Amino acid sequence: MKITDTSDLWWKTAVVYCLDVETYMDWDGDGRGDLEGLAHRIDHLADLGVTCLWLMPFYPTPGRDDGYDITDFLNVDGRLGDLGRFVEFMRMAKDRGMRVIIDLVVNHTSDQHPWFRKARQSRDSVFHDYYVWCDEKPKKEAASVFPGEETSVWAYEPKVDRYYLHNFYKHQPELNIANPLVQDEIARVMGFWLELGVSGFRVDAVPFLLELPEGVGGDPHDHLRDLRRFLQRRSSEAILLGEVNLAYEQQLEFFGGGDGASQLTMQFDFMGMQWLYLSLARSDARPFAEMLATRPPLPPEMQWANFVRNHDELTLDKLSDAEREEVFAAFAPEERMRVYGRGIVRRLPSMLDGDPRRIGMVYSLLFSLPGTPVLFYGEEIGMAENLEIPGRMSVRTPMQWSDEKHGGFSTAPRSRLVSRPPSGGYAPEHVNVISQRHDPDSLLRHMQRLITRYRSSSEIGWGELEILEHDVPAVFAHSVRSDTGRMIALHNFAPEAATVPITVAGEPDDTVLADLLREATTPLGPRGRVDVELEPYGYRWLRVLRPGDHRLS
Repeated sequence: MKITDTSDLWWKTAVVYCLDVETYMDWDGDGRGDLEGLAHRIDHLADLGVTCLWLMPFYPTPGRDDGYDITDFLNVDGRLGDLGRFVEFMRMAKDRGMRVIIDLVVNHTSDQHPWFRKARQSRDSVFHDYYVWCDEKPKKEAASVFPGEETSVWAYEPKVDRYYLHNFYKHQPELNIANPLVQDEIARVMGFWLELGVSGFRVDAVPFLLELPEGVGGDPHDHLRDLRRFLQRRSSEAILLGEVNLAYEQQLEFFGGGDGASQLTMQFDFMGMQWLYLSLARSDARPFAEMLATRPPLPPEMQWANFVRNHDELTLDKLSDAEREEVFAAFAPEERMRVYGRGIVRRLPSMLDGDPRRIGMVYSLLFSLPGTPVLFYGEEIGMAENLEIPGRMSVRTPMQWSDEKHGGFSTAPRSRLVSRPPSGGYAPEHVNVISQRHDPDSLLRHMQRLITRYRSSSEIGWGELEILEHDVPAVFAHSVRSDTGRMIALHNFAPEAATVPITVAGEPDDTVLADLLREATTPLGPRGRVDVELEPYGYRWLRVLRPGDHRLS
């Protein structure tokens, strides 16, 4: 890929930052974040180096599932602002070179949505077929997404004497994507927000979105293909970032299945994330390296999205039972730290006991991996969870801006806060943006440096992965190579220092390795061999500079 072509696919080298408007910054003092508060904090994101904001749902909602139970896909929740505030925020983001993507949550609605209110009144309503119904519950039904909270995925509606499907909560009836009218509604939603300037959508729970009602034939992926075609007609730059927690080979089907038909632009790498935590628990890089070695390469117009932590539970569902118990024992030893038997409701810093070396190593790894890095708000300063808040909501606490009351998030009384920051060592008086802005050794400054190096290393977003072989189990070493250059990165998962012999093959004589995170240059030895020294939990980014190479180090 020529360097002149790289700007066309902006998301290949983007830094994506996920935030929830209602927990980011409260500007009007009502205890809930709002669009005006986000606008006033946008320069923090620009300074950090964020190039793409991902906004979690901000639509009108009864608020029974943190905004994922939606009553109007074409509006802004009045508690967060209005469409005028949204447009003003979009203008400010554009002025700072940031794109914005938003959550597309169209696998279900709230049971308070006007469509469902009409659907449950009569079988003859045109909206009845907007949802998935059956006259009798199946004898065998799918397991609930939330075991322990829902005992069935079917709920009875007496007014029509039928059961409706809800893969998630009972108050979130599933939409019938086989209905052409529903497909038109989804396209209308996408078209509306594209006209307001968004650059795409994070598509929620994609496998559930594509489930067809029993007895309906056809390929459900055709619906995803239609959405992608519509998106491309309306905006050639827009993307679909999909949440598909499946094995790699199954994920390929959601990219296009090898048939040349585009579906999702990017997908989160849930497999790599889960095996990363297994490696962290063992202080052994090999499980992560072995999993990443199986990650399929993708065509240039598709991409993996890498992440350390997202807004849900840290799911470990693809690990074996024994492996999951290892990770639980290391990072969630108390029952209250776990949820649904498969996930952890903690953030990275508390799981790693606040060790700055280990935390810094993990984020260095994130930004050095081929693909697009995705951050969850507060990761840049090392925010932790509040275990006094049960379940997944424990990690969705207010952004910690200062050491002031409520972390500078809001001036409202504590009783009116939409959520509460943690206490103890991770409370706002110890972890906040302002103090870290003035500390050159803070995690915030470390993240800014990593983002700067990542943004100046286009081979990370565009390049091909090669896992380098060596004999030190604790160290993950990889190469990323593209037409724009090559970089080598090494990360030590262990608390002991290590010297790692690697071979950088295929490079001409007089090639040197320039360290991108410190001032150091190392010449390659005979046949490309070099010994790299790593501190405990240490990491190195080494740019391969060939004779005559004019790239900066």
